[in-house]
Amino acid sequence: MAGLADSGSNPDVDLLYDINGLAKDAPHWVDRIVGFVGEYGLLFAMVLLIVWCWLTVRRRAASAEEAASSVAALVWAPLAAGVAVLINVPIRGFVERPRPFNDHQGLEVLVSGKTDYSFVSDHATITMAMGVALFVANRRFGVWGLVLGLLEGFCRVYMGVHYPTDVIGGFALGTAVALLLSPLASILLTPVLKAIERSPRVGWLVRSRAARVAFVPGARNEMRSGDRDLAA
Repeated sequence: MAGLADSGSNPDVDLLYDINGLAKDAPHWVDRIVGFVGEYGLLFAMVLLIVWCWLTVRRRAASAEEAASSVAALVWAPLAAGVAVLINVPIRGFVERPRPFNDHQGLEVLVSGKTDYSFVSDHATITMAMGVALFVANRRFGVWGLVLGLLEGFCRVYMGVHYPTDVIGGFALGTAVALLLSPLASILLTPVLKAIERSPRVGWLVRSRAARVAFVPGARNEMRSGDRDLAA
């Protein structure tokens, strides 16, 4: 795919220069932070958010069924990102759009070593796929996941390694994979998580021991009866 024109008639290039121009005006230490965050930090933050959601879900699940379906939805989040990246491989090879710094002068490039094609952005695809899948699993955590995905897209343009449309394409691809394949993922993953929940050794991965005790029907009444027997 031919490089995009430098002229102001191209809004994609205009927006690239506008956003990347912020890196030129910012202090060097700010650019270093944004470069690290955009390359590694936000991906790591997304993983931590999913883990946090998992810890919350497994403690609060009211039943084995609820726990299995909830954790299955969370497991789908990283899997959705992986599937989306695999789909992106032939897309990149077909479009063959060069990185913006190869065709446009004067960009402030914050990371080096980018020799592959630009469209679609892997980082935007991964973070948005996980963010959307997390939103499907849990609205409260999912909102923060979507925010992280949007920040990732902004950072990729700010860093000078992607056009805005690379990021938009990544958002669209990640969202499509996470939403369209979510029902199939639930059908396949939920029975597996149910089986894991019943395991005495690894069942805690799906439902914490405290949740099992707290939601056993009649457990509180039985305990009180036992206390009375001991008191007698």
